[in-house]
Amino acid sequence: MTTALISHPACLDHVTPPGHPEQVARLDAVLGALAAIDLLRVMAPLAAEDDLLRAHPKAHVDAIRAAAPQSGWRSLDADTHMSVGTLQAAYRAAGGVVRAVDMVLGGEVANAFAAVRPPGHHAERETAMGFCFFGNVAIAAKYALDHHGLERVAIVDFDVHHGNGTQDLVEDDARILFCSTHQVPLYPGTGAADETGVGNVLNVPLPEGTGSAVFHDVMERVVLPRVDAFAPQLLLISAGFDAHRADPLAGMMLETDDFAWVTQRLCDLADRHCQGRVVSALEGGYDLGALGASAAAHVKVLEERGR
Repeated sequence: MTTALISHPACLDHVTPPGHPEQVARLDAVLGALAAIDLLRVMAPLAAEDDLLRAHPKAHVDAIRAAAPQSGWRSLDADTHMSVGTLQAAYRAAGGVVRAVDMVLGGEVANAFAAVRPPGHHAERETAMGFCFFGNVAIAAKYALDHHGLERVAIVDFDVHHGNGTQDLVEDDARILFCSTHQVPLYPGTGAADETGVGNVLNVPLPEGTGSAVFHDVMERVVLPRVDAFAPQLLLISAGFDAHRADPLAGMMLETDDFAWVTQRLCDLADRHCQGRVVSALEGGYDLGALGASAAAHVKVLEERGR
């Protein structure tokens, strides 16, 4: 068995305006950092329309398609912009995470990392926001349940920003457990501990300045036991690396090694409950050096556990 790295050159064609933090160089940094790791490299397919519609209404998918510009940029809000290449990139990003689910559940690989952009965890049912257009990980979770016949899928999101979009897409589906650690206050202003869905949402808001010791503690005491009790048949990770101390968009103080540690602990749970089946997808991370190093630390653990 091995680890799949799923990406596509089209994800580099989503070009944001100059100075925008969610830039092409992010994916270049990640892919460069992963170049020396022994991975099965797979091209991300375009998402099928039916798979997008598992999470979003047709009106939203149609609106994103209609907004795609023929030249220059089109701004959907102050943060979220479309270039000529954005639509295909967004379809490849969602399709790449779905492909990862197929490969892992089909026994082709032990686990997978989707190095795709644009990210997805801020995209709500009918709203593109926070650099995101489609809920990549939520779509993959619903696909695993509906297409592969699973009964329980867990999503763990350790991006520094709350995954409001993922929560919006899954909070009414008791088959999906969504757990998020995130800085508060910070964009998008959601993710309070009392946001619990139908009992399937666990939010752990953390203050600015939170470092390794507190992060480890809340994972060990709160998040990991909740995932353990849920006993998922597949574990999805929204892998944002912007809780790193070097990140310019937030104020948490994690180190590169913390991302390796949390990956190990999540893989332990996956080994216990779902034959090690883990699918991870890139979310945030905006200091290029920290992003590359943290993504490499994360994927090295996946590769080692997948041997």
